[in-house]
Amino acid sequence: MIDLAAFGGALQLLTSDAMAWLVVIPGLLIGLVFGAIPGLSISIAMAVFLPATLYMDFLPAILFLSAIFTGGSFGGAIPAILMNIPGTSSAVATAFDGYPMAQKGRHGEALGIGLAASVIGTFFGYLMLLLLVGPVSDWVLMLGPTEMLVVAVGGLLLIAVLNDSSFSKGIAAGALGVLISTVGYSDTGLMRGTFGSMYLLDGIPAIPALIGLFAASELMNLAGRDYIVADSASRRIALSPILKGLKDTLVSWPAVLRGSIIGTLIGIVPGVGASVANLVSYAFAKRLAGPAQRFGEGEPDGVIASEAANSSSEGGGMVTLLALGLPGGAGTAIILGAFAMHDVTGGPRFIAEQTDIVYAIILGNMVQAALLLFVGVFFVFFAGFIVKAPVRYLIPFVVAIAMMGSYAITGSIVGPLTVAGAGCLGWLMRRYGYPVTATVVGLLVGPMAEGELVRSWQISGGDPSFVLGRPITLVLIAVLAGAIIATTLGQKRAKAKLKEA
Repeated sequence: MIDLAAFGGALQLLTSDAMAWLVVIPGLLIGLVFGAIPGLSISIAMAVFLPATLYMDFLPAILFLSAIFTGGSFGGAIPAILMNIPGTSSAVATAFDGYPMAQKGRHGEALGIGLAASVIGTFFGYLMLLLLVGPVSDWVLMLGPTEMLVVAVGGLLLIAVLNDSSFSKGIAAGALGVLISTVGYSDTGLMRGTFGSMYLLDGIPAIPALIGLFAASELMNLAGRDYIVADSASRRIALSPILKGLKDTLVSWPAVLRGSIIGTLIGIVPGVGASVANLVSYAFAKRLAGPAQRFGEGEPDGVIASEAANSSSEGGGMVTLLALGLPGGAGTAIILGAFAMHDVTGGPRFIAEQTDIVYAIILGNMVQAALLLFVGVFFVFFAGFIVKAPVRYLIPFVVAIAMMGSYAITGSIVGPLTVAGAGCLGWLMRRYGYPVTATVVGLLVGPMAEGELVRSWQISGGDPSFVLGRPITLVLIAVLAGAIIATTLGQKRAKAKLKEA
């Protein structure tokens, strides 16, 4: 299952490239800070610092962004436990039992439990990725243009159907992203959507648009506040309860393993990710609870279930990114943007031809998980100060970094203008319930889908019945249709139960 020659090459890459390790701890700290500040998010941190990876080699760039991802997964648990305000959507279930533990004076223990569960969950997710990426890539190499077209469209549809607001809004947001990606010259030399502007001949720059949609739009929502968190009270942190929490998590290893498995499996599904994984894992743990366990009243296994799942989902999300070149959510969409910046295309050929780099990314992330244990213990002592960040200082700082980074990418004013325009668009979408993630995925996957559509049309000679002779395509269509129907019915049942309650 593991290519030993490529594994050895990966170890050589990691030991010979000092920069690959110099960026990890700063990345973890950035993720922790952005995750710990309610109102910000991991995707904002990754989008803002994405331009910095332009000046790195490919491996350090991916490890830097994934370190932000890893740090942010635990960072969101800190305000959820201390203040009952999840720093990110992936820490919602953490607050269910983490905050009751804090109210009982066990906040240090809860932080230790959350940290240990995050570390183990992240390590488990990437361990599964290490074991699965080879077999998955071998299978994916069998896919032709029609199959890849179904995969690309399927990713967009699944993200749309999982939109909390409505399926139609999710579809509209994804279609908007695809439409934006068609601006400029097509592969056949056709000029589209430029309105006569020479600046649009090369299309809308994807990375500045991504920064605007994710980071700038969210910062607009924060404008007008004095502080991100009105109640800036924090609790005193001591080392011994944190260490006790770490120890207790190891004793509760079945809960950690269960949450990690659930998170990894859910993370593989495009458009789901940590924000769903933590809730599903918590619900599953609550259903299996013993008579002595009281979920919602400060049960440690509730914190374990949430944090193990939201952290392990990162490794699951990387399966679709590496094997299919398809982002599973906001974080992996930004990492896919870094792939594009370095002229690297994720997918089966990348795995087959650059297996050592793939293994290096996975092994680097496993080491990141171990480093998070030490960096996280250090960071929680400063968590109380982080959540007090004044908005009047925060917004200008983040916007300045985003604008400078976008200018560095494009080399012209087009970059900052794209950030501003995409930021306004993203703000409007958030206000009216349209998922920004669907637009970003459409923007990034659009060129791939168009290319596969053109190739499928050329191979088939324009005959749609050509699909009937490709059984793998038919199976994928059936699986996609079944997933959409099952998800839609599940959402309707959940809404019906909420109305009854």
